[in-house]
Amino acid sequence: MSDAEAPKIHVDSDWKAQAQAEKERLAKQEAEKGPRPGREEMPPADFRSLVGLLASQAVGGLGGYADEQGRVMVDLMGSRFAIDLLGVLEEKTKGNLSEEEAKDLREVLGELRSRFVQIAQAVAARMAAGKAGVPGAVPPGPMGEPPAGAGPKLVVP
Repeated sequence: MSDAEAPKIHVDSDWKAQAQAEKERLAKQEAEKGPRPGREEMPPADFRSLVGLLASQAVGGLGGYADEQGRVMVDLMGSRFAIDLLGVLEEKTKGNLSEEEAKDLREVLGELRSRFVQIAQAVAARMAAGKAGVPGAVPPGPMGEPPAGAGPKLVVP
């Protein structure tokens, strides 16, 4: 191969400076974003977080989460309490919320109330089926009350 046919190699000596500049630009962008909540950091304590916390408690009481054995726990009283707290929050903050906050709260309350009614009806039907001796239903106590020690909770396998 002659010198004329040999490929020419172009060495870009600026690549290190360009890489460093890009690294600095990305670091600056990250610093401007501020810290993101992680395992050690808490999310901001704001209205949306408060509504989310109470809504999460209500959803948990409505059987939204399963335990280690895959069973669903329904706690209607606990769920109703969380929903009622959200209602109190809506009433006491009326006129003091932004349009977006008020809309979010209304939507969350509407959805939770609707689900509460659905789950309460399903629990009542299951309890009635238990009285009728339907297999898999929770049997009532001696006077038709929920099983002893069950309190307001129902375990659904």
